Amino acid sequence: MRLKTFSRQDVAGKKVLVRVDFNVPTADGRVSDCTRIKAHLATLKELREYGARVALVSHLGRPKGTVNLKYTLAPVAEELAALTGWNVHFVPDCIGEEVDKAVASWKEDEVLLLENVRFYPEEEKNDAGFAKKLTKDFDVFVMDAFSAAHRAHASTRAAAELLPSFSGKLIDREITMLSAARDDPKKPFVLILGGAKVSDKIAVVENMLKKVNSIVIGGGMAFTFLKAQGREVGKSLCETEKLDFAAEMLSRAAELGVKILLPVDAVVAPEFKADAPASVAAADAIPADQMGLDIGPESAKLFAKEIMGAKTVLWNGPMGVFEMPAFAKGTEAVAKALADATAAGALTVVGGGDSAAAIAQFGMQEKVSHVSTGGGASLEFFEGKSLPGIEPYVIG
Repeated sequence: MRLKTFSRQDVAGKKVLVRVDFNVPTADGRVSDCTRIKAHLATLKELREYGARVALVSHLGRPKGTVNLKYTLAPVAEELAALTGWNVHFVPDCIGEEVDKAVASWKEDEVLLLENVRFYPEEEKNDAGFAKKLTKDFDVFVMDAFSAAHRAHASTRAAAELLPSFSGKLIDREITMLSAARDDPKKPFVLILGGAKVSDKIAVVENMLKKVNSIVIGGGMAFTFLKAQGREVGKSLCETEKLDFAAEMLSRAAELGVKILLPVDAVVAPEFKADAPASVAAADAIPADQMGLDIGPESAKLFAKEIMGAKTVLWNGPMGVFEMPAFAKGTEAVAKALADATAAGALTVVGGGDSAAAIAQFGMQEKVSHVSTGGGASLEFFEGKSLPGIEPYVIG
């Protein structure tokens, strides 16, 4: 899949409104993690180099269509200025008189950051009238918020219909890398799935089953598959209503010649607590009073060997409760195996969300081919869905 991107000719001397995702964590009025801001800098730098005047629009949190200064983007303006040295002017609204005034007095080197677009209920309704107010002071629209691209909102979709519109560099790289894994993977292709629930990954499994050579399953969802095989999973997370689906997927995989790797052992504890006493149990014999909170060391070796034999790897979902040190080793082993596979020439894609947080926690984010900025968006992409925020830019 290829997207329509901007050139110097498209934006030089123009007032460009860029949809970014500055939905960053804040604490005590300051940004506590600037990863998402940094992800957009390549786009913003290129626009400025091309002679565009740049204004930014984003959401932050879930203010539910009302003005709630807990979710103001003012601290983000300060962080962007500190990161770049740019003259960043925060505009305390995203439509109306405040924006009109800021645009009328716009200094040549100034970047405008508009206030939280979700302070208006029309945003999440993809309201065309609101999008018209949002775009009326600008000449060009650039969509660069991949993590919001699965939402048909006024600032992600309707705005694109009102101005000459292009995808930004972040979105273009996301689609290039994710498409390489989804649409044209080099074989062997290993899909790694984890996280809590089978139900979150059903559509991914169904869409990718015919494309992969093997599926590695860890995390809480593995226990539903183990239970479907008649194994004892103790108090481990198990979606009993998805046992039939798990059994069907195992059967279909066998018919297609797709190898399914499930944990052979698990790190277990009597309760979901960071300081709970941990031990290792066979995955087919977890004691009734214990719950699996990570894959065990033998599973980690098994999974790593499979990953190292791959030419393409897609990872979505951690292997355990990686936020707790006692239950992080399995996820860390998978992250390291991805880094090693990348070094050996494999294309390795991490599908955002918890997986992105995990690989960052272990310092491996620069050692894989691509870490997606969009959890929900990347999941829907691998489900085979069309993303509303991407559709206007698809050219092939």
